Amino acid sequence: MKHTRSLRAFTLASVLTLLVLTGCKKNVPPPVEAPTEQDPTTISVTPDLARQLKVGEPTVQEVAGSLQVAARIDTDASRIARIGSPVAGRIIKLLALEGQNVHRGATLATLHSTGLSDTQFSFIKAYSQQKLAEQATDRAEQLVKADVMGRAELERRRAELLQATAEAAAFRTQLRGLGMSDTSIRQLENTRQLNPDYPVLSTIGGTVLERKVTIGQIVQPAEITFLVADLSNVWVLADVPEESAGRLHKGMNVIVKIPALPDQHVEGKLSYVAPIVDPVTRTVQVRMDLPNPHGIFKPAMLAGMTFLEHTERKTTVPSTSVVREENKDYVFIQVEPTKFMLREVSLGLENGDDRVLESGVGPGEKIVLDGAFHLNNQRKQNAIKGGQ
Repeated sequence: MKHTRSLRAFTLASVLTLLVLTGCKKNVPPPVEAPTEQDPTTISVTPDLARQLKVGEPTVQEVAGSLQVAARIDTDASRIARIGSPVAGRIIKLLALEGQNVHRGATLATLHSTGLSDTQFSFIKAYSQQKLAEQATDRAEQLVKADVMGRAELERRRAELLQATAEAAAFRTQLRGLGMSDTSIRQLENTRQLNPDYPVLSTIGGTVLERKVTIGQIVQPAEITFLVADLSNVWVLADVPEESAGRLHKGMNVIVKIPALPDQHVEGKLSYVAPIVDPVTRTVQVRMDLPNPHGIFKPAMLAGMTFLEHTERKTTVPSTSVVREENKDYVFIQVEPTKFMLREVSLGLENGDDRVLESGVGPGEKIVLDGAFHLNNQRKQNAIKGGQ
């Protein structure tokens, strides 16, 4: 009887335990499924966005094998003049400023030079002594003919004339070296008036690129006062790495692109290839002459120089298909009719409005040829919304 009561009690406890456990399970919420993460490199497009996209395969076309390097516009060294003053003096007038066009012989500035006036004074003194010696010699010759004076005195006066003439010639040469013209020197001989004002003249016709003086400034003969250049012809210079310079030669076809002037199509030929390698940069300098009759090409402009060689058939993609991020190139691959994936690619040189495709797109794969910029903006917006 006692055993029966124990069995009933155990059975009752088991039933109660089962009921409690069953009730707890009913209160436990069902597990929540984790949301699937969206691939940030893929995007599904709406019909409106799809209409803005042009999809197709990369094309194969003839591409000129080329070498492209950075370049710059520079002045033609044969058409530039560094103008200074051969005499020391103080600037009292400025007659030309930067950007001004001047003709050859134009006065750019005037300086006051005591050194010039001192040389003029010495010349006038020597020239006067020469004239006196000439008169004395002429009288001595007449007196010798009249047997009034001995020949020894005549020879002495001739020696004095020779010395005075040499001194005057020496100072005349100094005046020419100081920039005085023969006309100005003859005027000085006739008037005997000193003129310490010296004109700084342009030695070529062109544009004033630099003015290095101001009114009141003291200049020395070794100083440059103005930089004048004839910009009707300029140079395009480039430094080519020595490992690539071996295939360059004078007369080679060149295309120049200037970022500041994107509408200008510039073609020409190499006019110079340096015969030596720069030991510091390990480059070879090359040059192309560029006519500049309208002055649109300005010295120091940045440029790119492309050296054209033989053509090759290569796969290309339009520049409008390329997305540039973090110094890498990408294109959108079509994986479904309305789904695209961003993929990194390796690109080569430019060929007009196209880029050479080196790797990243397989045969038969289609890419977004036009509209990649808008598609990438939408992808970024989707990624931002998904991260919120």
